[in-house]
Amino acid sequence: MSKIQDLQEPLSEYDSLVSSNSRALDAIPAAVYICDCEGWIVSYNAEATRLWGRAPVIGKDGDRFCGSHRLLSTDGTPLGFKDYPTAVTLSTCVSQSNAEMIMQRMDGTQFVALVNTRILKDGRGVTQGAITCFHDVSSYHAVAQEFRRKTADLEDFFENSAVGLHIVSAEGLILRANKTELALLGYAPDEYIGRHIAEFHVDAPVINDILYKLSSGNSLQEYPARLRAKDGAIKHVVITSNGRFEDGKLFNTRCFTIDVTDVHTAETARRESEDRLSATYEAATVGIAETDADGQLLRVNDAICNILGRTREQLLAMTFSDYTHPDDIEADATLYARQVAGEVDNYVLRKRAFNADGEVVYLDINSSSVRSASGMFRYGVRVIQDVTIAQQMETKIRESERHLRDLLEALPAAVYTTDADGRITFFNHAAVELSGRTPQLGDMWCVSWRLYNVDETPLAHDQCPMAIALKEDRPIRGVEAIAERPDGTRVPFIPYPTPLHDADGKLIGAINMLVDITERKQAENRQKILIDELNHRVKNTLATVQSLASQTARNAGCAKEGHKRFEARLLALSRAHDLLTKRHWGNTPLDSLAREVLTPVVGHEPSRLVIDGAYIEVSSRVALNLTMTLNELAINALKYGAMSAERGAVSVTWSVQPESTGALLTLEWREQGGPSVYRPETRGLGFRLIERCIERDLGGKLDITFAPEGVVCRFSILIGADRP
Repeated sequence: MSKIQDLQEPLSEYDSLVSSNSRALDAIPAAVYICDCEGWIVSYNAEATRLWGRAPVIGKDGDRFCGSHRLLSTDGTPLGFKDYPTAVTLSTCVSQSNAEMIMQRMDGTQFVALVNTRILKDGRGVTQGAITCFHDVSSYHAVAQEFRRKTADLEDFFENSAVGLHIVSAEGLILRANKTELALLGYAPDEYIGRHIAEFHVDAPVINDILYKLSSGNSLQEYPARLRAKDGAIKHVVITSNGRFEDGKLFNTRCFTIDVTDVHTAETARRESEDRLSATYEAATVGIAETDADGQLLRVNDAICNILGRTREQLLAMTFSDYTHPDDIEADATLYARQVAGEVDNYVLRKRAFNADGEVVYLDINSSSVRSASGMFRYGVRVIQDVTIAQQMETKIRESERHLRDLLEALPAAVYTTDADGRITFFNHAAVELSGRTPQLGDMWCVSWRLYNVDETPLAHDQCPMAIALKEDRPIRGVEAIAERPDGTRVPFIPYPTPLHDADGKLIGAINMLVDITERKQAENRQKILIDELNHRVKNTLATVQSLASQTARNAGCAKEGHKRFEARLLALSRAHDLLTKRHWGNTPLDSLAREVLTPVVGHEPSRLVIDGAYIEVSSRVALNLTMTLNELAINALKYGAMSAERGAVSVTWSVQPESTGALLTLEWREQGGPSVYRPETRGLGFRLIERCIERDLGGKLDITFAPEGVVCRFSILIGADRP
């Protein structure tokens, strides 16, 4: 017996660890587990179970290499079994030290683990397995990451700051400079860093003063200086800097350099501009005056002195009201007070004033404000032009115009005139009767409220025959138009706009006569209505088919699929046309429409298809769009939604609410009992077709909800006042 014991080999590390009870491993202050030579876990301690969030399955066909649910690299990439630290150690016989990775538990929680593995061999050097020890170092890892992030942020702040940054030693040598500083002066790092800062300053006294102040412990705030760039250009900068001291001695300085070259250039240009403005001010041929908030004249040029026949000294002792005609003082003063208060930015006024001889002169005033950056009123600028002669001529012209108006008023046809810019200057009573309103003098182009072309498309006033005649300076003949009165009635007419010229051939306005052709048009329209209705229906149908063909082809995976989808949509359109034809393209009951569209697609089983709502009839345009919408929803439900399951069901319900301009129809499509619904990543043709039908063609509001229990589509449209 003793001889056998003498021959017995001592236990290997692997055998000792495996044969020891769990308390021995639990005594280790870390998570520990042991794998056999194939990687199957054979033993582990309580700390490993706690960190894994589970107890692994022991032995073959159990857990291999690690007891965690998943292992990931620190960047979040999942690791394969062959990349697990224990797997690598067993395959290479090389221990793994301080490997960082993420362990994920079954519940999805994660922590950063520091993993160490070692091979376990017997006395003959044969690998029996491996021991792995790991710690939760999430908090240390987070701290390290935060430190690295902050370090990177500081580095990024220095290198990519929008202002120039450089660090200078106590001896004046440049130790470091960021990209902005180098770009400002055009130097490469090796051309700038290491040289004395004084080499780049244009003014030696300035840099000497800067270095002296910093070495004395003073700080600099926007200290102006000039730097010389590599290309010889002079850069105007302001420097903000302070010193860093250690043991009472200057260690280095930190400097912020802001390029103000453009500001300096702009300031120089501003001073030059002010000099030119001053010269222009005095040389101007129109009067210019500056006034305070009370209207006191602060500055006047020679032109206004000549206009009013007063000296500069006399005017500077006055307000602008002092030389204004009494009847015009209130108008000018009121507008100026509003300008000072900020209610208006500027105003234009023609007023009467007295010159030094007491004679009345007419002045055109163009008044504007100069304000501070905060918006406070500083002073007013008044540009003044003497228009006395022009005013006298206008008076004579008005007298001549009065005689002409009397003549035109007596005519039985609608007549009106405009100035050269198209502003109405006169209209007779016949024009009021034709337009159904009293125009305002100064209205543009036409006396009518609204205009339409003969095809009833809107005709902008600035494109009407009178506008064309004035813009092209030629009579317009042979055209027709329609005037709409405010009460909604329309009058077809033929205009005869003719430009008017002065003695020199200059365009001064135009005269227009409007001939009512209502009776003739009524006869023409009765015939045209029948033709237009047929043309309208054909064009709408062709446009719809073209859109269906184009969009189906773009979204189909193959020709066969495209043909099938296109055919289904044409059949839906055909069913709608059949239903509308039965009704002679009049109004259609909504419940009949819904059954006609849905029954061929989803069947008529009452438990699976519910159609319910108030009785209402819809127009042919609404019916066509609802047909396409319901057909798309039904096909989608049959292929992917509730009707693809045996117990699936669809309900179509609606309600009607009276509105001032018609009735608001609110319809809801609801699916239930089908497979779970998920929101699609992209919008398909069907969705876009529904959007086009409801939102664009009918001007409604659409809301589609992809609820897990089934698709819900709600939309609201205004009916009873829909477009033709």
